[in-house]
Amino acid sequence: MRSTFKLSVLLCACAAAQAQAGATIPIGPDRSVSVGFGSRASYASVEDGAPDGDSRSHDFNLDSGRLYFGATLNETIGGMFNTEWDGDRIRVLDAAAQFTISPALNVWAGRLLSPSDRANMAGPYYSLGGGYWAGVASRYGYNGGIFRGRDDGVVVWGNVADGKLGYSFGAFEGRTFGIGSLTQGQARAAGVDAGDQPMFSGRLQYDFWDAEPGYYGTGNYLGSKDILAIGVAARYQKEGVLTVSDVGNYTAWNVDFLLEKRLPGGALSVEAAYYHYRNDDVVLAEQGKAWSAGLGYIFAANAGAGRLQPFVRYQQFRPDTGLDTRQSDAGVNWIIDGYNAQLGAVYSKTRQDTFADRSIFAVNLQVQY
Repeated sequence: MRSTFKLSVLLCACAAAQAQAGATIPIGPDRSVSVGFGSRASYASVEDGAPDGDSRSHDFNLDSGRLYFGATLNETIGGMFNTEWDGDRIRVLDAAAQFTISPALNVWAGRLLSPSDRANMAGPYYSLGGGYWAGVASRYGYNGGIFRGRDDGVVVWGNVADGKLGYSFGAFEGRTFGIGSLTQGQARAAGVDAGDQPMFSGRLQYDFWDAEPGYYGTGNYLGSKDILAIGVAARYQKEGVLTVSDVGNYTAWNVDFLLEKRLPGGALSVEAAYYHYRNDDVVLAEQGKAWSAGLGYIFAANAGAGRLQPFVRYQQFRPDTGLDTRQSDAGVNWIIDGYNAQLGAVYSKTRQDTFADRSIFAVNLQVQY
């Protein structure tokens, strides 16, 4: 019982659900520390991305570099501290105390990912195709957070009904990044007349087939489970959008769906989501509707050291400015060791009204330990 508890806490502390990475060091009865790392590197060729503006660019990038640290003090108290490379420096990604009363009741406080849609909860390491692909339709990672969707606050979460009903509700700082609005400090300096209310966020999810325990989401189970899940998430902050000329309430909600079914030759996955964003007409470019859909298939048979997973995906964001953004992706992943070792290639085509179309071909390498 105790070893099972410690393993679950350490996995939550180090990364999202289904991570099998990291080393654990016992330091006493019911006490341990863990350490791990993750990285995503890529080669990208972008249409008209070269300095001359007329030819394709050819760039190698470190898209993400993370260090994971976790600890358990006893069967109830634990913590996590994770960092992320932002392209210029190492920043705090997560830093939170974790209190586990039971599988049905957990309290986390500090800096962490606030409840949102499956795409944002899965993040770049645990999505179909990987990467920060979700910025077109899923905009939670950019609105009402400090960095990579994280925010300072407290969340209560748990799994009930034999683990098939997951809930999470929290209060966070909000209004710190994104959607073209001012931060609280900038608004104060500019003399904007506004109060200071927390951002409330929550998520409910029901799994009709296999259960998905834990706080974080996983975008795809790589053929390890049969999943039929529907989730609903929402956020609200009174006077959460601040500009020099106007102040508005921030409201966002979404419904997301995931189906994965194991078949004799592999596993089929289908995902979809709908989003609705409002900010009282203060920033029309971030107010509107969006949707996304994806289809993947992972083969059961190995192709060399891993399994192949082709996928396609479509996203669209329709802001109230009338300037839509549409993105189509087609790619294939080589799954070597789950989410701990993957190599993928993807071709993306992005279309924005009033802007020229842009295509990107990228090869991504992901490793975690």
